[in-house]
Amino acid sequence: MHSSRELRRRIHSVGNTSQITKSMQLVAASKLRKAQERALAGRPFGRLLYRIQREATTHMGDFTHPLLEKREVRKRAVILIGADKGLCGALNSNLFRLASELDSKSTVFITAGRKAWQFVTRTQRQLAAEFEYHDSPQYSEAKAIAACARDLFLRREVDQVQIMATRFINTLTQQALCLDYLPVGEVKGLKIQDMPPEELKHGGPEAVFEPSTEAVLAYLLSHYLDIVLYQALLNAKASEQSARLVSMKNATDNADSLIRSLTLEYNELRQGNITKELLEIAGGQSD
Repeated sequence: MHSSRELRRRIHSVGNTSQITKSMQLVAASKLRKAQERALAGRPFGRLLYRIQREATTHMGDFTHPLLEKREVRKRAVILIGADKGLCGALNSNLFRLASELDSKSTVFITAGRKAWQFVTRTQRQLAAEFEYHDSPQYSEAKAIAACARDLFLRREVDQVQIMATRFINTLTQQALCLDYLPVGEVKGLKIQDMPPEELKHGGPEAVFEPSTEAVLAYLLSHYLDIVLYQALLNAKASEQSARLVSMKNATDNADSLIRSLTLEYNELRQGNITKELLEIAGGQSD
């Protein structure tokens, strides 16, 4: 049985932990609102841009572009977008479990976020480049990562580029998925645009591009890649904040439950000691 002093010490310690987790929960809730708004606000534009890309590449005729070239995949690059910090439940572990399924000999990683970099270095996988991004991801950060991946593909150092990130669905649900990034084409896996490929390919009359499909594609492709990656960063950050909010709320609830249990045990022990002392006093008086 614990002593009353030990129980008081544990109650105080768990109370301090509860205050910390409660503070982190409030901070995550504040950041989540902004991150969620930014992630959801960009999806309509992403859907429109994806529609333009699919219409243009489907009806491009004999036009070719290096970013559209499909090659036999001997080596691939993966843009791994993780969180900067932990304490967000199974968010990072689910993402890294998906990444660990890839062949380490034929895969190089471009990491975004401190936890992604730590995973690649800890598992001794090939690292092509590392990047950081803020709590409010900037478009310039996405452009830098996209340029690195694009250069690897154009220099033929890799034959395929994929994005592994966490897709924000709602506050309670985040899904680690893989998105085909290069060569540019039909998006499979992480459907940031939330639109079936069949609808995009055959969902209406043939589009007419001015001045031409070739001119539109030449301008579109690099911007399309930047925006897809930017949307992935926004989804990853919204997922991180929502996962941390839920994790810290669960930790706070567990701490409060433990405090109630320890307080009850302390009161029972204290009541027992008081009863024992009263019995000893009563016994002494009878003697």
